[in-house]
Amino acid sequence: MHTLPLLIALLASPAQSACLPEDGDRASLEALRADGFSLDDPATRTRWALTLVPCLDAADPGLRDDLALGALTAWMRAGTLDLPTLRALRDAGFARIQHDDPDGFGRPFAALMLAEISRTDRVSPWMSDDEREAMLQHATDYMAGIRDYRGYDAAHGWRHGVAHGADWLMQLALNPALDDAQSRRILDAVASQVVPPVQHAYVAGEYERLARPVLYVAARGNLDEDAWHAWLAALSAKVGDPAQAWRNEDWIVRRHNLFAFLASIGAQLGTTTNPVYSGLHAATANTLKRLP
Repeated sequence: MHTLPLLIALLASPAQSACLPEDGDRASLEALRADGFSLDDPATRTRWALTLVPCLDAADPGLRDDLALGALTAWMRAGTLDLPTLRALRDAGFARIQHDDPDGFGRPFAALMLAEISRTDRVSPWMSDDEREAMLQHATDYMAGIRDYRGYDAAHGWRHGVAHGADWLMQLALNPALDDAQSRRILDAVASQVVPPVQHAYVAGEYERLARPVLYVAARGNLDEDAWHAWLAALSAKVGDPAQAWRNEDWIVRRHNLFAFLASIGAQLGTTTNPVYSGLHAATANTLKRLP
């Protein structure tokens, strides 16, 4: 049996040579998926979970997304992976988001796996405060460091690094064990990509996913309208010199990204009358009105 350090080293590697279980193949994974990933033997389930992690780098979207991530997500949401396995998956995910990833699949799908691991702790707390802080630090560093904005292509499916990072932050924003200072760091991480540091126009729903952790931070009720105005004003400043309005392509792209994000917040708030959202709602509407 592998020792835990050896398992983590294996899982952290971006190589796909150990992607499928020794006692399973693509067909058996497809059959398992058709049965809702029901796998009764805990030892087999743990071994398969650990072995499938390198599949998150696969260029084949069926293997990467439908089978590997699908199995890991199903088992985590069913609560059928024990804590040593969750910790091994988490530590491997931390390592994988720091690897070179020229094909662009490994980091985003490791982030999505880490979002699901974060969810397990939110649903039934098991992390220590230090572990939770490490999870938050890795999530915020990952989001701020994204420079690959590839979304979907017909041959390889999704990369979607920003959206997956936002899903990770959303699970942390939902966790009541995080304090107010930690929730502000989630907002800072979101702000790092609303108007991204390189010229890229979001067209694959990234702005909707970025809005979700913001809404869950707002649901805590700890930020007033002035605080939301200040946060959104800092985002607006990233659009650039108003003198360039509608006369500079880069300015137009930045304005598009901010507008789409603000509009998504407004749409997701809808017609809610819950007073906990009133500050964000008012600040968002005011910011939209002020946009050139």
